[in-house]
Amino acid sequence: QVQVVESGGGLVQPGGSLRLSCVGSGTFFSIYAMGWYRQAPGKQRELVARIIGTSTTDYSDSVKGRFTISRDENTVYLQMNSLKPEDTAVYYCYASMIVTGTGYESDAWGQGTQVTVSS
Repeated sequence: QVQVVESGGGLVQPGGSLRLSCVGSGTFFSIYAMGWYRQAPGKQRELVARIIGTSTTDYSDSVKGRFTISRDENTVYLQMNSLKPEDTAVYYCYASMIVTGTGYESDAWGQGTQVTVSS
């Protein structure tokens, strides 16, 4: 019904940049919010950033001023600048959606993409 696909992870030096992309596709659904979580080994998954509609954004305090989330229809981007070693984690994209004609709400998750910040 719906597929969420992430890309853009990799290995970067501290201070470097990466841009993550996530595309939601399918039929009979409407996405009203998208965002990114991350999870490092031994830690709980935490919300990094989210966007409601196309303009209302929310960021974790740890990434404010460094990360920017944006959305173009069913594609969401996370521009990550000034990366730090503590940003190392698997990043997961999600899409909150409502199935057309039902009012049923559900979250779809991507497979995750590894971001490693190391010298």
